[in-house]
Amino acid sequence: MKILRSSLLAIALVLPTAAGAQRADPVYLEDRFNQLQQQLTMLTGQIEQLQYRNQQLQQQLEKMQADYEYRLDQVEKGKGGGGGPRPAGGPAAGGAQAAASPPPPAGPPAAAGGNADQMYHDAMKKLQDGDNAGAERGFRTFLQTNPKHTLAGNAQYWLGESYYARKDYQNAMTAFAEGYKNYKTSPKGPDNLLKLGLTLAVMGRKADACQIFSKFSQDYPRAPDLQKRRVDQERQKNGCG
Repeated sequence: MKILRSSLLAIALVLPTAAGAQRADPVYLEDRFNQLQQQLTMLTGQIEQLQYRNQQLQQQLEKMQADYEYRLDQVEKGKGGGGGPRPAGGPAAGGAQAAASPPPPAGPPAAAGGNADQMYHDAMKKLQDGDNAGAERGFRTFLQTNPKHTLAGNAQYWLGESYYARKDYQNAMTAFAEGYKNYKTSPKGPDNLLKLGLTLAVMGRKADACQIFSKFSQDYPRAPDLQKRRVDQERQKNGCG
């Protein structure tokens, strides 16, 4: 959280500087806007990581509590069961004991999920460090091995961002389009569609971009107001009807 606060403070300090230095220079303003947008994108990634880690910790606590309650229940049952020695070797006695004390239910394997989570966070760290090529490889590998993971929609979006940051708009367009197609209902579904429209606009395909922007309100009527305003701004900027 300290990193987020410092980053937000840095953005707040940049804003008045940009306003004072603009000198009615639209190129300068556009450049500063793009820089701020990139910083906000990185902050979004950090927030997502913190939220996901918090969710994982909550799940671990719930599993620990369930295991504790199960063991406590078994101890209480043992206290009321009598203290005579158990007959040796009897199959019936063994069966009764197995029925009385079933093993606790096994949770999902931790190794596979842990490896996938680590792979995702390693790729995100590279993206935040500016290693866009490394982030691309990380997210692509993650998606190839974990296409149904909870974070797959997020990984597809950040894969597109790794291309967009390098101005590789053709691959960025493909990545965002696949994110919208394959992970439409994921938390990053609206972001994939919005960024697909922005990428098409940058490529000069304004008619296609306008079609994407028009789909946004249809597919995501409950999207955050900030995203809706951005879509409206882009529609005006690109002369969409």
